[in-house]
Amino acid sequence: MSDSETPLEITVAETRRLLDEAPDEVLLIDVREPFERDICKIAEAEPIPMRQIPESLTTLPRDRHLLIHCHHGGRSLRVTQYLRANGFDRVSNVAGGIQAWADEIEPGMPRY
Repeated sequence: MSDSETPLEITVAETRRLLDEAPDEVLLIDVREPFERDICKIAEAEPIPMRQIPESLTTLPRDRHLLIHCHHGGRSLRVTQYLRANGFDRVSNVAGGIQAWADEIEPGMPRY
């Protein structure tokens, strides 16, 4: 996938596929707060709360497709747009967030 083809949003099914098939090419970032991650989390996700994203700009990899998720997809969409505005071309929001993940990928996952 070239940079210009990176979609603004992807599904949880596509996220799972990318994590399975190309784990070294993607980075799943969980922008929820620690208390939310204490309830449920995706094992492969790197936790970076939304408020810490600006200070993480210099350490986030630019050579990987960043997949951003939160609870329902609102915060992560704002983070996705922020990262794109700051020069990250390969970043996508995980539509529906961890709620969609629990619905479609891990039905036994605790919810809140």
